[in-house]
Amino acid sequence: MLVILFVLLSFFAEAEPVQNSDAELLPDSVKRPASARVAPMDSIGRFVRINRIFIIGNRITRDPIILRELTLKSGDFIYSTDLQHILETDKKKLINTRLFNTVEIRTLELETDLVDLLIDLNERWYTFPSPIFELSDRNFNEWWQNYNHDFSRVNYGLRLYQYNMRGRNETLRFIAQFGFSRRFGITYRFPYIDKKQRHGLAVDFDFIETKNLAYRTADHKLEFLESKDILRTTRVGGLTYTYRPSFYESHLVSLFYRSTNVRDTIELLNPNYIGKEKDTQQYASLTYQFNSDHRDYVGYPLRGYYLQAFLTKNGLTSSDDLNKFEVSGTFASFIDLNKGFYLSNYTVGYWSSPDDLPYMNYGALGYQKQIIRGYEVYVIEGPEYILNKTTFKKKIFSRAYNWRAMPIPQFRHIPLAIYLKTYADVGYVSNYPHYEINSRLTNKLLSGVGMGIDIVGSYDMVLRFEYTYNAEGNRGFFFNLKKEF
Repeated sequence: MLVILFVLLSFFAEAEPVQNSDAELLPDSVKRPASARVAPMDSIGRFVRINRIFIIGNRITRDPIILRELTLKSGDFIYSTDLQHILETDKKKLINTRLFNTVEIRTLELETDLVDLLIDLNERWYTFPSPIFELSDRNFNEWWQNYNHDFSRVNYGLRLYQYNMRGRNETLRFIAQFGFSRRFGITYRFPYIDKKQRHGLAVDFDFIETKNLAYRTADHKLEFLESKDILRTTRVGGLTYTYRPSFYESHLVSLFYRSTNVRDTIELLNPNYIGKEKDTQQYASLTYQFNSDHRDYVGYPLRGYYLQAFLTKNGLTSSDDLNKFEVSGTFASFIDLNKGFYLSNYTVGYWSSPDDLPYMNYGALGYQKQIIRGYEVYVIEGPEYILNKTTFKKKIFSRAYNWRAMPIPQFRHIPLAIYLKTYADVGYVSNYPHYEINSRLTNKLLSGVGMGIDIVGSYDMVLRFEYTYNAEGNRGFFFNLKKEF
């Protein structure tokens, strides 16, 4: 099947990119380029000096937030043959802040060795008071197949995202959710709290109540209990410190405190849900995370790579109710094969200790990006797992529209791209000791292959339509609203 699809893909004509470029990414640095006192010329190029930098179109975003992403500063010298390459990379970095729909950087030549830079921006819409009407399940296919597309399993309410607060790229998130589970939460993120724009903070508070709770897993499918009473209450508070020393690398250190209470009904159904003979679990956790992100466009990358690693210690004192150590590493690469063909690969490994834990604290494949395609309806729990995803795709359509009749300028720019793809995923999950009720998919190689279509639109919207065969002999159509990785 993969060979046939590869032949079909080769018949499509090459499409022009919307927002991506063939230029390589620059080495990661925030240091100013080496200056020169003179501007010598030769047959290849010359040194030019950056005079002034003009920014237009930023009605809300402050200039320092924009200048933070630029390799070049006023007064820098750069070789003329390198200038366009650097400006193209800076354009990508500004797009990846997710503050702008479009970015153009032009040079204004004053003299043979002196240029101004003009940065022309189209800002995004930053306020999203959107109603919540969404499935409570992990994905569309789990809701459709496992729970008979029951609309009582829907959450509703209001979610408010205020991006770019005060023009400083700060983010306020507020959630008031009702329905299958009730949740109230607030997050405020300060990306920079210092003049050099390297240190940041984020504050989180969450309160969650649910009358419908997955109290155990049977044959790798979640089993729920529905009640008129509150079955579980969770309170979470935390503080995150961020350090971004360069354009592409960042470090995060988070300290959180979590408290969870469950009704005795859950204890009767699953004595190990929160710990033997317990109805409360309270603990502090400390997390370190490292990110190295060199993707061309984070909304739907086609070139570059990213690396992520994190370590978490749950339970910092002897009085904490949980003692768990977690380590995870992720690497993804995106390769432009030319003529509209692209190859991407994603690998993640996870390890935790000890392996004698309450059910609520199990590690598992089956959530967010950690899913083997073809196994969307399953939760595969274990203290260790590894997952690899490979996708080969062909761009069959790409165009950006300008909707002039739209009264809100932030929504006039409408990029649209369509990709035909084929893919193969493999994974392995080791089982928890004495967990025979969920052993059919553990301690064995799992795989899924298939084909599909990705539709990429405005504001990082990605629609995925996929048809997958898995190693268990099952096949089916799967729909997702986010990029695969």
